[in-house]
Amino acid sequence: MSDSKHTPCCDYMHAHEEIVKKVTQDMPAEETLYDLADLFKIFGDTTRIKILYVLFESEMCVCDIAQLLNMTQSAISHQLKVLKQSRLIKYRRSGKTVFYSLADDHVRTIINQGVDHITE
Repeated sequence: MSDSKHTPCCDYMHAHEEIVKKVTQDMPAEETLYDLADLFKIFGDTTRIKILYVLFESEMCVCDIAQLLNMTQSAISHQLKVLKQSRLIKYRRSGKTVFYSLADDHVRTIINQGVDHITE
C-alpha cells in the first residue's frame, strides 16, 4: 500500500550531480576509512583513555601507571601494547625501565576535541 501524498525528497535520477561528484572525489580510499575506523575503536576503551590522560601529564613506566590507575601491571602492559601498535604512544628504554609517552600532539588533539564535543 503506497501513500500517494508521500513523495521522496529527491529522485535518484535527479541527484545533485555536482555535489555527489565532489564528495566522491574527496572521499578517502576505502583502506584509509577502515584504518580510521580501527583508530577510533582504540579510543573505545576506558582504560586506554585513562592511560592516554596519564601520559598527557608525564611519561611514565608501567609500574607508575598501574599504581595511579589502581590496576595490575599486566592489565596496563596489555593496553600499552594496543596503544603502541596503533602508534598512539611511544616508548624509550632507560636501563631496565621502559617509559611511555604520547606519540605526538595529534593524540592530545583527538582526545581534547572529543572532550570538547561531549561537554558542549
